[in-house]
Amino acid sequence: MKVIIPAAGTGTRLFPHTHTKPKPMVYIAGKPIIGHILDRMVDLGPEEIILVVGYRKEQVISYVDENYGNVFNIRYVDQDERLGLGHSIYLTRELVGDSDIMIALGDMIFKSGYLDFYELHAKNGHCGGSIGVREVDEPQKYGIVELEPDTSCIKNLEEKPEKPASNLGIAGVYFVQDTPMLFEVLEWMIENNVNSRGEYQLTDALQEMIRRGSRFKTFTVSSWYDCGHAESLLETNRVLLNEKEEFDGVYEVLDSVIIHPVAIGENVRVVNSVVGPYASIASDTIVENSIISDSVIGSRTHISKVNLQSSIVGDDANLVGKHNSLNIGDLSSIEF
Repeated sequence: MKVIIPAAGTGTRLFPHTHTKPKPMVYIAGKPIIGHILDRMVDLGPEEIILVVGYRKEQVISYVDENYGNVFNIRYVDQDERLGLGHSIYLTRELVGDSDIMIALGDMIFKSGYLDFYELHAKNGHCGGSIGVREVDEPQKYGIVELEPDTSCIKNLEEKPEKPASNLGIAGVYFVQDTPMLFEVLEWMIENNVNSRGEYQLTDALQEMIRRGSRFKTFTVSSWYDCGHAESLLETNRVLLNEKEEFDGVYEVLDSVIIHPVAIGENVRVVNSVVGPYASIASDTIVENSIISDSVIGSRTHISKVNLQSSIVGDDANLVGKHNSLNIGDLSSIEF
């Protein structure tokens, strides 16, 4: 089985952090998002991983080759025009051939490993493929699955429907065994300009496969962590830090308190500060006379005399505050 990871998008919902880096390279809990995704594929042992890259692709390629080149057989496909998830999968057709595939989105981190998902897919027996699903509170914001009555087979798929037929949201991991039909359908969609708002949706392609007679089933995904915007990124950072017992960064701490869980990178210097809980600080950063909690701090950044909570600070930033001197009377209330 081969794995396809679409990771070509610009990540506009994470601006300004994605002005200078692609979304898979945004740092949380000790490493970029793509690192957490690939870590969860080690047990799966795929035949090959195909990364679809585009926006600032050099950063993704450099990081993955350096850190995972000896772990996986990895190849890259360029998606110069971002024309949707279906289009990105279509571009891999020559590398995939007739192999079974797993598709894992490049901005979703799952609590479970991908081997667990594969085993759930295998239990579905012979079928065109399986789609991971989870019950969601706002189904109009997701791709939605409607099941046939009294069966485990999918009746209908629809991307962000105005009137959802169910609350089963597509979780962002797919297994496809009938890959020849998938690529045939995607080619038909592109040649006939069958798209939604200028994008070729994978959901539409899978629905067309079902219309043509392919049988798809589902498996349940217990939880996923969306890294698509700032609020969910901080939530994911907290969850991942809770899961990991310790991080291996070599850093310097002087007259400071570290409150775990935290992730502190190589060559970080913490002076007269309190760091944590739920703080992730990337390599070569200096923190002095500050308090940082529930925040993500990038590389080569200097933070001094500030109190940061629920914050995201990028690479090569300089954040300097100032201490205040107060003379406060009885029954006072002051907020900064």
